[in-house]
Amino acid sequence: MVYPDGHVGWIATSHELVRKVLSDPRFSHNLENFHFPVTRFGEPAVGSSPEIPGMFIHMDPPNHTRYRRLLTAEFTARRASRLTSRVEAVAAEQIAVMREHGGPVDLVANFAEPLVLRVLSEMVGLPYEERDRYAHAPAVLHDPDSTQEEVGAAFAQLTPFIVEVVEGKRKQPGDDLISRLVADGELTTEEVCNIVTLLLFAGYETTENALAVGVFALLHHTDQLAALRADPSKLDAAIEELLRYITINQYEMYRTALEDIELDGHLVKKGDTVTVSLPAANRDPAKFGCPAQLDIDRDTSGHVAFGFGIHQCLGQNLARVELRAGLSALLQAFPDLRLAVAVDEVPLRLKGSVFAVKSLPVSW
Repeated sequence: MVYPDGHVGWIATSHELVRKVLSDPRFSHNLENFHFPVTRFGEPAVGSSPEIPGMFIHMDPPNHTRYRRLLTAEFTARRASRLTSRVEAVAAEQIAVMREHGGPVDLVANFAEPLVLRVLSEMVGLPYEERDRYAHAPAVLHDPDSTQEEVGAAFAQLTPFIVEVVEGKRKQPGDDLISRLVADGELTTEEVCNIVTLLLFAGYETTENALAVGVFALLHHTDQLAALRADPSKLDAAIEELLRYITINQYEMYRTALEDIELDGHLVKKGDTVTVSLPAANRDPAKFGCPAQLDIDRDTSGHVAFGFGIHQCLGQNLARVELRAGLSALLQAFPDLRLAVAVDEVPLRLKGSVFAVKSLPVSW
């Protein structure tokens, strides 16, 4: 695969090779030497940056291990399940907003977006009532059409706000992730702020769009929606199939070989960048029969929608709780939920790092 900067690297598309690359410690995810698979601001992006304190997604062990260890307990399945009642309450409140608005209504703006942002904000410790100061930044960063000036302006607004929140938690802690991180005393303000920024970027638009696109897929595949309505016990299986079928992480998954490595008979040389395609892996016919078909009864075990290896999505348990609560609330509240426009009129965001629907007009 030829990268925008002219580097000749690789792209892994099979389920087997994607898992191999993501789990092999000989492949690095730091920013000291990588080649980005798409352009940024219209220009090739070449990595040569030192590690950013707290931004552990672009670190290798042992630094990655240190930061991730501090957060693991916050995102266990048990901790996420304890949030279920709160997530369901927020979903019910957003259903009420939709009813008050009346159809047709944009499900993204009135349901998926506020549900995910409210839950994430409460868990992390960000004041939702001040969301105008932090919610815009992830959208700008994930939008490939954003200019360098727009990204810079978004960070210029976001960073001092998060510093303000972190320092406030030092003086008056609450029952939230920021308070527990500062109470630990191991991290600097810069590290905590970068961790919070990472969680915001990784956990907001991703889950919001997984929910919105999942609803779109069900409303499009009416047979699968009918099967789910007929047997609500299939909801968890349906969520896993939706994650597989429309894997929203499109291209920001890449690794650099730290030494010469043979993969499937090919020599990947030291310094080569390998981009792994999660959507392709999740539609690998060698792993999933009839992969282009949405089938909520299929065995989805082993899908890689949340990645694989040591960088596998930290918040996947919370994401599943949000998807379950959101889809369940919609199915129960609106037995006749349907698209308010033709399928091909739903505006898609195809170029962003996160596949998304820009809006999803629905009626009932």
